[in-house]
Amino acid sequence: MDPAPAPSPAPPATAPARVFDAHLHLIDPAFPLTANDGYVPQPFTAADYQARSAPLPVAGGAVVAGSFQRLDTGWVAPALAQLGPGFRAVVNLSPAVADAELDGELDALHAAGARALRINLFRGGAWEAEQLDRLARRAFDRVGWHTEFYADVAALGRDERLMGVLTGLPRITVDHFGMSEAREALLRLVASGAVVKATGLGRIDIADPAALTAAILAENPAGLMFGSDLPSTRARRPYTPADAQDIAAWAGPHAPAVMWGTGAALYGAPEPETAGQPEPAE
Repeated sequence: MDPAPAPSPAPPATAPARVFDAHLHLIDPAFPLTANDGYVPQPFTAADYQARSAPLPVAGGAVVAGSFQRLDTGWVAPALAQLGPGFRAVVNLSPAVADAELDGELDALHAAGARALRINLFRGGAWEAEQLDRLARRAFDRVGWHTEFYADVAALGRDERLMGVLTGLPRITVDHFGMSEAREALLRLVASGAVVKATGLGRIDIADPAALTAAILAENPAGLMFGSDLPSTRARRPYTPADAQDIAAWAGPHAPAVMWGTGAALYGAPEPETAGQPEPAE
C-alpha cells in the first residue's frame, strides 16, 4: 500500500520563488501498468500531482517512468500536455533494440518532450555494464539526453567496473541521494560530473542528509537538484512540503540553483515567463 498523503501546510516566507521538481511520477491506469515484485501503485494523475505540489511554486519538472511502467512510453505526450510546457519526461528503454530502431524511438520521444533515459539498477533487474554504456551514449549522442540511475550507491561503490563506466559517461544523474550511506562513492560520481537528485527523504537510509547536501555542493555547486518524489510509491513515509523546506535550507546560498536552476537547465525547461511562447526561428 502506498503511504497516506500528508497534510500540506502553507510554505514559509523563505520559500523559493520558483521550483523545478526534478523527480515525480504519474500513474495513469489508462496506460499499461505491470506489477514489480507484486506491486502496482494506486493511480496518481496530473491533477493529483498539482494538488499535492500546490504549496510550492512549481514551474516545471521531470515526470519519471517507474519500474511498474516497464517500456511503455504512451503516457509521455498526454502527461506533459496536462502538466504544461515546463515539464519533461524520463523514460525506460530496452537495451536489446538495434541502433536504427533505437534512433527512431529516441527522435520520436524527444519530439514528445522526453529528455532523459532511466536505468533502474535498484528494482529493474540486472544490466551488463556494456549495455548501459551503449544505451546511455547512444541517447546522448543522438538527442543530447542524460541518463538517470536509480541505484544503491553503496553497491555501485563495490563494483569498480560499473563505477568506471558511470564516471566515464557524458552526463548522468543519481536518484534519491544515492539511497544509502556511501559518501565516498557518491562524491566520486559528483566529481565526474553527475548530478544528484535531492529526493526521497522518506525512503533513503542516510543518517545526515543535511551534511551530505553540504558535501555534494562543496564538490560541485551544480551537483544537486530538488525533486519531490511524489507520490512516494513504496517509501516508508510520503513526501511533505517540509522536505522541500529542509532541502532548500540545507542548500543555503545554493538554494536557487538546487530548487530551480540546475534542474531547469539540465532538462531544458523554459523560464516561467516565457513558458508556452514559441521559440524564435533559427
